[in-house]
Amino acid sequence: MKKIIGRALIVIPALFMQLLWYAILLSLLDKLLYGQLGAIINAVFSILSVIFAMSIIARRDESSYKLLWVMVITAMPVLGAILYFALGNKHTGAALKKKLDKTGRFVSKPDIIEKENNDNLSDIAENDARLSQTLRFISDSTGFPVLKNKTSKLYAFGEDMFADMCLDLVKAEKYVYIEYFIIRTGKFWDTLTDILAERIKSGVDVRVMYDDLGSIATYSMRDIKALTEKGIKCIPFNPFFLIKTQLNNRDHRKIMVIDGEIAYSGGVNLSDEYINEIHPHGIWKDIGFRITGAAVKSYAYMFMEFWNAFSPDAIPEDLAEQRITESILRDITESESTPGADNGYIMPYYDSPVSDEHTSNILYSEALSMATDYVWFYTPYLILGDALYDSFIRAARRGVDIRIIMPGIPDKKMVFRLSRSYYGDLIKAGVRIYEYTPGFVHAKAVLMDDKFAGIGSVNLDYRSLFLHFECNSIFYKADIVECLKNDYLNTLKACKEIKYENINRNIPNTLLNNFLRVFAPLL
Repeated sequence: MKKIIGRALIVIPALFMQLLWYAILLSLLDKLLYGQLGAIINAVFSILSVIFAMSIIARRDESSYKLLWVMVITAMPVLGAILYFALGNKHTGAALKKKLDKTGRFVSKPDIIEKENNDNLSDIAENDARLSQTLRFISDSTGFPVLKNKTSKLYAFGEDMFADMCLDLVKAEKYVYIEYFIIRTGKFWDTLTDILAERIKSGVDVRVMYDDLGSIATYSMRDIKALTEKGIKCIPFNPFFLIKTQLNNRDHRKIMVIDGEIAYSGGVNLSDEYINEIHPHGIWKDIGFRITGAAVKSYAYMFMEFWNAFSPDAIPEDLAEQRITESILRDITESESTPGADNGYIMPYYDSPVSDEHTSNILYSEALSMATDYVWFYTPYLILGDALYDSFIRAARRGVDIRIIMPGIPDKKMVFRLSRSYYGDLIKAGVRIYEYTPGFVHAKAVLMDDKFAGIGSVNLDYRSLFLHFECNSIFYKADIVECLKNDYLNTLKACKEIKYENINRNIPNTLLNNFLRVFAPLL
């Protein structure tokens, strides 16, 4: 609460000064236009509302998202057009995209890496041509290659991953990159920073990036100053200080890279509830993973791209290029020269709200379309767009075993209430939904037909699928797929299945569900 109050003391005066400036400017314009400014603004925005409505209908996007904005603009032409211009279209993230475009090409991708990508996709096609097509599409749209998976370890709970993180960080020799949505001081983060401070004394380069809005109640400029005093470089992503249209686009990724040799990712943030040190919502069920091999460099690239886009203290381009490309080539060479070391394939990638393709939304729809046996999901939230919603229903109706594990104890009651509004039609179609009775599920994963798994930071909701920067890894024929399946089956033992007859379908409840679903894209 102190951190929120402190931020409010900074933000509110800044917002007030902005609004005051707009008011003064409009007042001067009104005088110049002989008191007709209001009528002119109304006419301009009425015309804009029609143009926006037509462009919304014509564009390639989720129908429910388009319907919401058409309703808002139709009901309130002036305010609706302003809101859409500020929040409702991809141009709101143009400033972020411009910065990323400048740095997104600073790491070269040698021909051998592209050849490795094509060779791996061809190998996968021999066993599953349909899946290979999907992976090629994702690779082409995100720019990330399919690589050989060296080692991958699944963590069923955050506290297990925390222990290994500490062991690996103690051994760091060159650099540590950390990027998370939430950082909160406590046992988890304080233990890591103590280790990092010691490694800095040995010349290790440590850089930390966190989402400013995601950590608004947990981390502050004072905390950054404390890190800086220890020699740790730290920046907030997309700071929440002024009125900016890209405030809706958050960095929800979870990435830790150590020396380009080890990477951690998944759903776990750097806060004590994620390691069950505190229990705000019962037992906190989350999953994460640790990988080694060439794919680690994909995560290093993700971090470097963002860091150099938003930090004044950029990682030198020649150093960044050398760190990534040389080590990728080394890992590719090692995998080719080590017989019997095959552990499947991995493709890390990240989603961008300023991209034309919503990659994870496409991946999940594709998984539901390709599956012949089962598709199982972990997710803390269930707010689906129409295309993905229909994919769930179609897959279940054709006999695929579709399961979703949800929290039993919510962290956000309104979002949980909205998530449950999707239960009825899904269960009626044959989807099996379970709620984790010991507490809150924060895990994010998909598992299909014993073939592939997707594990990362992506929730089954609008924000993750359309508005946030997210990261995910697709594993194919890797041992982590079987580990995830075992973890899922073990978690089911602590869950209660929701039956159709237990769903409240009376008229008031149905009307409330319908109302909430209209505004789902904003939650």
